Amino acid sequence: MDLLQRYPALSDLKAKARRRMPWFVFEYLDSATGSESVLRRNRADLDNVLFMPSILHGEFDPDMSVTLFGKTHPLPFGVSPVGMSGLFWPDAERILARNATKAGLPYGLSTVASRTPEEVGPHLDGNGWFQVYPPRDPDIRADMLKRARDAGFTALVLTVDVPVASRRERQTRSGVTSPPRLTPRLMAQVAQCPAWAIGTAQQGMPRMRLIDGYAAQVTGLSSTEHAGYMLRTSPDMGYLKALRDGWDGPLIVKGVLDARDVPGLEAAGVDAIWVSNHAGRQFDGAPSSIAVLPAIRAATKLPLIFDSGIEGGLDILRAIALGADFVMLGRAWHYALGALGKDGPAHLIDLLKRDIASNMGQMGTKRLADLPARLIRG
Repeated sequence: MDLLQRYPALSDLKAKARRRMPWFVFEYLDSATGSESVLRRNRADLDNVLFMPSILHGEFDPDMSVTLFGKTHPLPFGVSPVGMSGLFWPDAERILARNATKAGLPYGLSTVASRTPEEVGPHLDGNGWFQVYPPRDPDIRADMLKRARDAGFTALVLTVDVPVASRRERQTRSGVTSPPRLTPRLMAQVAQCPAWAIGTAQQGMPRMRLIDGYAAQVTGLSSTEHAGYMLRTSPDMGYLKALRDGWDGPLIVKGVLDARDVPGLEAAGVDAIWVSNHAGRQFDGAPSSIAVLPAIRAATKLPLIFDSGIEGGLDILRAIALGADFVMLGRAWHYALGALGKDGPAHLIDLLKRDIASNMGQMGTKRLADLPARLIRG
């Protein structure tokens, strides 16, 4: 049966992934922090963004392309960096990188991914963004940046909304640890998911390969911590400026929710601002990303990247209408992998493209730039 018939929406992929991933893996992917109220705010506030449909506008093929950092992407979305991506599906990083490159979309690799820049770089073609959790040691930082650059990553993403580790109580209850350790309880879950188990056995249990490579340079770890806790620091404006000096490509700051932060970021020489509440995984008291987007758009002419709460093409259009230049998705790609394995990412791209085209057709918007005119402003 055709995949579009069996899995016509992201919710179908999520439901299938829930059955094919071990429970502790799915909980790690799907959970947020606290009572997860920010997840509900993300969804509710996106649903409140409404458009006026159009009639009698004739037939057209909408232009969904976006030019960002001098590169034109055929679609206005990409793959957000996700920590320990390979835990959610075996070899996820390289599968996603290949699919993103084939579709002309940017792919983000996390510092705490289960693959190194050197392992992922050959699958990119100028589409790689390297996301850095800021190392405290300047020599380690310089080495990381050099490795990312040499591997072919063209943009650098500094994540600033993780000044301290989040709690993620639901994730903790599932029994997952970092790095993962398969207890008898978790092994029982693995046994119920043969595709995940076989793939993981072939690839090896995922670990933070980039971070682990620096483990010998740090000390004082407890038995429940990985080297990333010792490597990371909570950056300040001076750190951002040092990072700017050490990277000659586009520099993006991820995790911005307050328009009052914009002037300082502009002064530090960043090339784009990423509006995000980390998909609810850091601070349950945060506003929804979509609620703060218009104020940040009004405060800057820099490109704005957006994430948090996106569940389909209409949500992507909502973000663009309110000021985003580009949208990144994280969980969605891993639901697709969990549901369909290596065939999942291409199917998700097809779903999102069809959804965007359908909604643009309803609104009579031939270009993404036409979207704001269709907003219903309360």
